[in-house]
This record gives sequence, C-alpha cells and structure tokens, in this order.
Amino acid sequence: MFRLDQKETFIKTLIFINNMSKNFKGVIIEESLEKKDILKKVKILKTKVEEVTPEHNTPYLKQWTLHTVEIFENKADEIAEELSKSLESSHGDWYADFKNDSYHYIIFRNKVFKIDRAKPEQYDQVVKYGLSLGIPDYQLDFSPDIKEWER
Repeated sequence: MFRLDQKETFIKTLIFINNMSKNFKGVIIEESLEKKDILKKVKILKTKVEEVTPEHNTPYLKQWTLHTVEIFENKADEIAEELSKSLESSHGDWYADFKNDSYHYIIFRNKVFKIDRAKPEQYDQVVKYGLSLGIPDYQLDFSPDIKEWER
C-alpha cells in the first residue's frame, strides 16, 4: 500500500509524464529566422551546427544552426503563428516543424499547417505548397511518403 504522500507524488509523476507526451518536439534552424526572439519562447533541448553543402540549397549561408526544441502543448498554436511571422523574408524557402503523437505543425512564412497525423493524406497539400516555394522535395521529408533527408 502507498502512504498518502507517496500516492500524491506518484499521481503527480503520472500527470507530468502524460503531459510530456503531448508536448511538441521539432527543429528550428536559427539562420531561417529574421526575428530570433522566438527562440526565447521555446525550450531548446540541443543544438547542432552543420556546414552548408550544395544540398542545403542555401549558398548565401556558411552553416545551419539546428535547435531541437520542445513546445508545450498549450502554447503550440501561439508559437506556430509567431514562428510564421519570424521566418526570414528575403528567401521564402524556409519552414520549421514540430510534432507530437497526434499533430504535426509545419510552418512557412505567413502560413501554418496543422496536420492530423492519423490522416497522412493531409501532407499532400503541404508538400505541394513547399514545392511551389522552390524547396527541394528531399527537404520536405516531414511527409511519410518522402524518405528522410540524410545529411
């Protein structure tokens, strides 16, 4: 049997774990941002710097700084909208994305898609939009129909 204080701790732990699985995770490329303040509103879990290659399709940059981030479920809509206004505007070919088990946000400049992950056909419109911006299909690897881009 649990003592009352142990039971309360156990319940709080279960609630915490349940909420963690509903939070969103994704990657924001720092160089894609015109307004970097958005990075202060997300939890940065890790950062990786990649040297730009021709496959990155960004010859005007020397590196990509990839921040793996966590976004609280109750802030996802707000962060997605703000991120869409923060993406760099002189090159309209950037996007960011974050997801949990249920939903996948894919954010372009001034355009946010919220995909129900149980309906993979919803990715079709996002891929078409990304291609219309000139993003190479291999970089639109958020769709289950496109092999993940190996860098």
